[in-house]
Formats: sequence, C-alpha cells, structure tokens
Amino acid sequence: MNYQEDIKKAVEVLRNGGLIAYPTDTIWGIGCDATNIAAVKKIYDLKKRDDHKSMLVLVDNVARLNSYVEEVPDLAYDLIDVADKPLTIIYPQGKNLAKNLLADDGSIGIRVTNESFSRALCQSFRKPVVSTSANISGEAAPKNFRDISEVVLQGVDYVVKYRQDDFNNPAPSGIIKLGVDGQVQVIRE
Repeated sequence: MNYQEDIKKAVEVLRNGGLIAYPTDTIWGIGCDATNIAAVKKIYDLKKRDDHKSMLVLVDNVARLNSYVEEVPDLAYDLIDVADKPLTIIYPQGKNLAKNLLADDGSIGIRVTNESFSRALCQSFRKPVVSTSANISGEAAPKNFRDISEVVLQGVDYVVKYRQDDFNNPAPSGIIKLGVDGQVQVIRE
C-alpha cells in the first residue's frame, strides 16, 4: 500500500468515528476525529485513561487555529514560527471540538504538525485529529511502531502502514501553556 492509499484509508476510518494508530511528528499516536465525542471516548476507553486528562490535537497549519481556539494570542504565532522542534501549545479556551477532549478549565493542547504523514492526514481529513501516545495509560509511550502493545493495535480500527519500519528515537514535543492574561508557562522543554 502506498502513502496516499494509507491516507485515504485512515481518513475513511476517521470519518466513520473509528480509531487509527499512526506516526506523528513525535511518537506513534492513537487518533480520531477531534470533533466526535463518541470517538474521543473510545480512545479514553482503549487507553484506560481518566477522561478528565485532556488529550492534544494536531492540525496541518496555523490558519486552522482560529477555528478551534476562542482567541489565539499573537505570541502563539511567534512561538510556532521560531520552534525548532514539535511544539504543543495549550490554549485557554477551545471551541468546535469534542467537549470530552477539553480540560476541565476549557483549555486545549494543539500542535501544528510539520511531519509529512500527519500533516497530509489532517489536510485530507479537513479537521483536527486527536494525537495521544499509542499506549495504555501508565505504560511507557512507544518510541517506534514495534513498541506498541498488541492490545492497542487490536483496539484501533486501522493501523497505518507508513513508517512502521522507522526505528529512530523521537523526542516528545515541547509544551507551553498560554494563559488568558498573557501568562506563559513552560511545561516541557
């Protein structure tokens, strides 16, 4: 199966409310339609994760931020422009996303992905895609495809073929939280 067929199949699963295991700009993730409450719940169930622990979403370009964040601070654009590695920004108030995806305070973590597969996936799907590590909550996050447990692989509706043989050692994204009052908090460098 080629890259485009993989994207096409993954998008079909996402549109039908299913879950995918896919490579991102950091580690392998479990993804679903970030606007579908039932799909998001399936991820919480699969990961055995408390649903008050929010998950982040990927978008393909900065222009999409305004559709999913009440107010994008100018600082966010500057941070994205200068980031030399994947950067997740936690925005104060998400919108147009599944309610069970938002943190208790309404905030949401969003990363603009520059990795080719996840960017093409978001472009083709035309919506944000949940990105949470492809593991059961409390277990080590899989650095590569071979590290993903059989439970997770059996629990998703589609496993992307692309990059399954990639054995690099990806780093997690940096995380910065932007407050409504202009506050900036570095959570992970």
